[in-house]
Amino acid sequence: MALTPDFLFSLANPVALLGWALLVLAPRWRVTQWVVLSGALPLVLAGCYALLIGSHYLGAHAREGGFSTLADVAVLFRNPWALLAGWVHYLCFDLCLGIWESRDARRRGVPHLLLVPCLLLTFLFGPVGLLLYTLARRFYGREKQISAPILPS
Repeated sequence: MALTPDFLFSLANPVALLGWALLVLAPRWRVTQWVVLSGALPLVLAGCYALLIGSHYLGAHAREGGFSTLADVAVLFRNPWALLAGWVHYLCFDLCLGIWESRDARRRGVPHLLLVPCLLLTFLFGPVGLLLYTLARRFYGREKQISAPILPS
């Protein structure tokens, strides 16, 4: 099978979706801890992103597009490889945000049922989910005090 942007896109989406499903459906499962909450899954996506973006900037299309104007960004994303890199960037960072929300909610005692809509919105619309979670943690969360020493003895 050829490594095309479409093929890699079809792999990246289920990887991210697995992470989101585990956060929503099995947040306390040991596998969720190892695969998602540890950061392992976002690191896989980050590695893929690094390879994609590195190959773009070292490849024939390196001078196409940029980030200084909206028109330059539009030119950049006409290249399917750069567009895929951008998508993997979103998948990685949104999942990192979902992990932070999950860990923070547990620490603050925010009920999981209240967290679920925040996670779903973070998955679908990134910043909107963050906004909702920020409101939820403000009104429903209390930070738990951890009675552990700051430095090990």
